[in-house]
Order: sequence, then structure tokens, then C-alpha cells
Amino acid sequence: MGIIEFLGAVVALVVVLGVGTVVHEYAHASVLRAGGIPYETEWLPDRDGADLLRAGAFGTWAAVTPQALPENTSPWLLRTSALMPLALATPFALIPLGIVPDPVSTGNPYVITGSVAWLACALPSPQDFSLVWYAEQAIAEA
Repeated sequence: MGIIEFLGAVVALVVVLGVGTVVHEYAHASVLRAGGIPYETEWLPDRDGADLLRAGAFGTWAAVTPQALPENTSPWLLRTSALMPLALATPFALIPLGIVPDPVSTGNPYVITGSVAWLACALPSPQDFSLVWYAEQAIAEA
């Protein structure tokens, strides 16, 4: 792989991570909106005076926070919202069925890098998993 291909793969990685992060956060928000729960989306919430590059590289990129949860909020609504980004992995589940081609078999470094970045965005964060296990506590504290 030459330097041009390497730089192209890095660009593909950054672009797909950016788009995937937005889709990841709006996957959370879509479930909250469907459930009638108000929410706030915050981009680079750890900025606190840090420059944009440092906040983005070493901090949280985005957060969707439910606002004013009613007492009768179903814990399953919060759990579903927390795990909704897993839906981004749907194309990868269709590979063994032959519905979607395997990105690795293309041999294209941009497609492979983009696929890895997209799959990384499908993973719920530690905060997401925390909400899955402690949804009742989050409702009680709200």
C-alpha cells in the first residue's frame, strides 16, 4: 500500500467515524422521540475550554441525554434507546446470508477501513451499557 492509499484510508476512517457517530447518537434519539421522551443532544460535551482537537480526540464526542423523565417511563424504553446503535451492524449480519457482499473480499482499502469504522460506531458505549443495567435507577434519579 502506497502513501496515497494509506492517506485515503485514513480519510475514509475519519469521514465514516464522523458520520457513524452522528447516526449512532440519532439512533438513541429516535427511540426517545418515538417514546415521547424529551432529550438533549450535545456535541463534544467534554470541551470545557479545551481546544476542539483535544476534546474530540480524547473526550466524549457526543451525548444524548433524556430530559425530565416521567415516573411512568418504561425502563425498556431506555434500554432500547441505549442499544439501538447495534442496528448499524445490520449490514454485517446480512453478509453470511449473501445479501450484502463481504467488504473484505473487495480488497479495496477504503471500503475495508470504512466498514471497520462503521462497525465501531455500531458498538454501544460503556455509558450505554450502564443505562441498560441501571435503567430503573436512572428513572428514579430523574
